[in-house]
Amino acid sequence: MQIDDFSIQGLKLITPKKFCDDRGFFSETYNRRLLEERGIAYDFVQDNQSLSRETGTVRGLHFQTPPRDQVKLVRVVRGSILDVAVDVRVGSPTYGQHVAVELSAENWKQLLIPVGFAHGFCTLEPDTEIAYKVTDYYSAECDGGILWNDAALGIDWPGVAGSQLSSKDAALRPLGEFDSPFALEG
Repeated sequence: MQIDDFSIQGLKLITPKKFCDDRGFFSETYNRRLLEERGIAYDFVQDNQSLSRETGTVRGLHFQTPPRDQVKLVRVVRGSILDVAVDVRVGSPTYGQHVAVELSAENWKQLLIPVGFAHGFCTLEPDTEIAYKVTDYYSAECDGGILWNDAALGIDWPGVAGSQLSSKDAALRPLGEFDSPFALEG
């Protein structure tokens, strides 16, 4: 398992080993012990999976606020996405900055998104499925987000982004109007 850091503290790119032969492949997509040995210790309590039929579907930028905040471990099981995590931790030197990475069924990469980040993605292919683990259960009362295409964020979304968007996501507020409940720890 390969684990890479980003310039924004806390985000990790995880690439599990994939053992291929003429039958197909085998991979441990999650191994708690190996991650703990590398300093990544979270208690994931729920697995989620979503299908986006159309290229250009945007979901996000979402988070759950305390006390039901969540760490996410995101991977693609079919298709590909541009996955984005925006730092919304008050006191962080990278507040408002983001990381964008392509995750696909082909490249087998996963994005670990700690508490204090808004998360979203845009599908790059039709019929894209993602699966992700979270460290707390869904809470409608703690559900939040920021506007996916807020110009202040400077996210270079693909040209197709937003062709499919929920009314909930379209109504989210920009970062400048967001009073973040998250703080940089440590």
